[in-house]
Amino acid sequence: MTGSEDRPSFRLAYVPGVTPDKWARIWHERLPDVPLSLTQVPAAGADGVLLDGDADAGLVRLPVDRTRLSAIPLYTETTVVVIPKDHVVTAADEVTAEDLADEIVLHPLDDVLGWEERPPGRPALERPATTADAVELVAAGIGVLLMPLSLARLHHRKDLTYRTVTDAPQSGVALSWPEDAHTDRVEDLIGIVRGRTVNSTRGRRPDPAPAARKPAAGKQQSGKQQTGKQQTGGARRGAGTPRKKSGSGGGRGKPRRR
Repeated sequence: MTGSEDRPSFRLAYVPGVTPDKWARIWHERLPDVPLSLTQVPAAGADGVLLDGDADAGLVRLPVDRTRLSAIPLYTETTVVVIPKDHVVTAADEVTAEDLADEIVLHPLDDVLGWEERPPGRPALERPATTADAVELVAAGIGVLLMPLSLARLHHRKDLTYRTVTDAPQSGVALSWPEDAHTDRVEDLIGIVRGRTVNSTRGRRPDPAPAARKPAAGKQQSGKQQTGKQQTGGARRGAGTPRKKSGSGGGRGKPRRR
């Protein structure tokens, strides 16, 4: 089995918007002798990082290549539209895709929402290369941008805000690793992200059960004697031997004195 046991540290990749801080802290508490190395990777390149062996596991955005990668979905993010603070959309707490029909909706090349066709609204003349570039265009009043809530917070600007889009596609986040590299360290990380306690053995190879303690000699002998009594009694009851009858009959009694 290949895996991280032979390496001095465990390498965890994560995509923009995902914050592994809490899980990293628990890892350091439970596995102080196994350093955790964190590396941010582009969402579109996360599969390749794992398959190339550049990370032991990753916090990635779904979907992933399930023919070669294992994945445990962790949560699904709310989708929001990023807009200037003085935009008319800010009048509502939530909007729908139809509410954006007249807007220029930017669609960056690194979009993670997985639109079946294209985002709602009117398309821009060109697609921005990155989400960061698209945010700059929103600030310049060129259009609006739909993205997961965590990315909106990551690219926060004082002159921009966001509103929830109730009927837009959502982005799921998962813990993923190569199928042929499900190591004990990966299982440790699974336990952490799933909230298992430190004493939980679910999914791990259990330690050999301790040998049963032999009873003391005196107690063992006493148990055998008791067992013998039970067997003897049962034999008398189950033998079916007829009792001797008094008087005439088939029994061999003493002759009568004349």
